[in-house]
Amino acid sequence: MRQLSILREEVARWKKASQRTTDALELAGLADNGDLRGELEAEVEQLEKEAHQLELETLLGGEYDHDNAIFTIFSGAGGTESQDWVAMLMRMYLRWAQNQGYKVETIDLSEGEEAGLKSVTMSVDGPYAYGYLRAEKGTHRLVRLSPFDSAHRRHTSFASVEVYPQVDDVSEIEIKPGEVEIETYRASSAGGQNVQKNATAVRLRHLPTGLIVTCQNERSLTQNRENAMKVLRARLLDLKREDKEREIAALKGGRVKAEWGQQIRSYVLHPYQMVKDHRTEYETPRTDAVLDGQIDNFIEAYLRSRVGV
Repeated sequence: MRQLSILREEVARWKKASQRTTDALELAGLADNGDLRGELEAEVEQLEKEAHQLELETLLGGEYDHDNAIFTIFSGAGGTESQDWVAMLMRMYLRWAQNQGYKVETIDLSEGEEAGLKSVTMSVDGPYAYGYLRAEKGTHRLVRLSPFDSAHRRHTSFASVEVYPQVDDVSEIEIKPGEVEIETYRASSAGGQNVQKNATAVRLRHLPTGLIVTCQNERSLTQNRENAMKVLRARLLDLKREDKEREIAALKGGRVKAEWGQQIRSYVLHPYQMVKDHRTEYETPRTDAVLDGQIDNFIEAYLRSRVGV
């Protein structure tokens, strides 16, 4: 029923766009009337945007591309500098999600000792959230003059992004009770200060795989446990997907490309301004705009590169 609902919605959008195009063509036949010209130009502009969006969605044909996403950013080596980079990336993706009309909820957040974030995990809900955000999976590199260095020297920082599809159907990923070790503890803020007197934070360890998931953002132990299980199912589904891709690659005789930890994009703020994606070679000098959430061109370039268009 869920798949049927998705397909009906997609067909309805294409039919609506087709009808609007027909109406615009009829209106163009009356365009000699100056009163209609402005209305026609505005409609054509909107139709061009809708056509571009529909074309882009045809590139999202993966099994889980239409689903919501679990999105994690965590700092690499570099201490405070890398932790500040995580906070900058979080702001960038929150701005992007807001522009897309997506709903974002913070599931787990670990603050840095001095500034920034050690890691953050969010759920991103909206059509094709996973399909778009999977373009961001990998290592992101920042080059800038450090505001935390008294000598104001140039530093290079790294942060990694993980993206998983959210699993709405619990039966799709079976987790047996004996496979999960649950630990509760007090949620803490920067510096280890307790912000909860009760143990509401949750740490799950999936014994068969060794995966560890934490959640401490909610004040309710039950809610934190539910969110942690949501993240665990998403990560297990991603492992299952990667295993399937490796099997297909082995059958085809191709070499499996290990994407984990690869540097996918560089954000250079000094000595020049440039953001460059190393997978597609797409680049822009508008670093401020990119860090303010304007990453659609990077995502589109990645999606087109995957299908060779």
